[in-house]
Amino acid sequence: MAYRIAVFDAKPYDIATFDKTNESYGFELVYHKEHLDKNNVLLASNSDAVCIFVNAKVDSDVIEKLHSYGVKLIALRCAGFNNVDIAAATKAGIKVVRVPDYSPHAIAEHTLALMLCLNRKIHRAFLRTRDSNFSLIGFQGFDMYGKTIGVIGTGKIGKIATGLFLGLGMNVIAYDLYPDTKWAEATGVKYASLDELYAKSDIITLHCPLTKETEYIISDQSISKMKDGVMIINTGRGKLIHTKHLIEGLLSGKVGYAGLDVYEEEGAYFYEDHSDSIMTDDVLARLLSFNNVIVTSHQAFFTQEAMSNIAHTTMDNIKDFFEGKELKNEVISKA
Repeated sequence: MAYRIAVFDAKPYDIATFDKTNESYGFELVYHKEHLDKNNVLLASNSDAVCIFVNAKVDSDVIEKLHSYGVKLIALRCAGFNNVDIAAATKAGIKVVRVPDYSPHAIAEHTLALMLCLNRKIHRAFLRTRDSNFSLIGFQGFDMYGKTIGVIGTGKIGKIATGLFLGLGMNVIAYDLYPDTKWAEATGVKYASLDELYAKSDIITLHCPLTKETEYIISDQSISKMKDGVMIINTGRGKLIHTKHLIEGLLSGKVGYAGLDVYEEEGAYFYEDHSDSIMTDDVLARLLSFNNVIVTSHQAFFTQEAMSNIAHTTMDNIKDFFEGKELKNEVISKA
């Protein structure tokens, strides 16, 4: 008998990728377009496992319902798991697994794309030339070569991104709570304090996890220490940046450019089409009004390779669970 998996927040691209991947696994996949939360948890009844994404809200009440339905596994098809009450799941005997990484190259490349687009005003040129306006006024950028970029977080993504920056002839300084000195020596990258990184960087890019230590690592205090006209890129987590403070920096000119693939309150908007409704998030609306800001919809990961890796790792996690194997991607409660 095939195990029944309720797949929530299923977009057409999810369905296409998971259906193709499932040909090698043989699960019974039941797709739901809704995010899993207390209002639609009933959809998980008669399922052996649920597969969820970043916008699910799996609190203790949802966990209790899942347990009562006989759900034995929560399979996150993403790296983050802050939207799941892990302690409640552990207490209920429900295992939680995730996809720790899927394509660091995709995110590093999107980071570079945001930098180049902002610098050379590609987004504005696209709109202008479509209106037969070929003026260059307002489009002057700067050579990336020789500029200093500060990389906050030197895990897999930060290291790959650094390789791209070095390829452009940029000077790279880095910050990490756990510096990889061997890598730094091999690449010529210099680790520095945050204050030094803020003061010397023409561009700052965020590739660190969201923790209590890194929440709002970009705020009014840190922005005040940066160069005038600094470019800030965030393809990490939304709450690494205090958005209202970023807006103040943009208004004053202290921040010259911002490229954001994530936003601290993105759950209400990202991954969905809201083009026919009024935006009620005043902060996000203000961000979108700046011509020196680019906001993308948490799409840095979104490549063919990444989607395939996500599907295969998710299916492997589910298969290992039902076969009683070790769960190498299990999320363990720290409570």
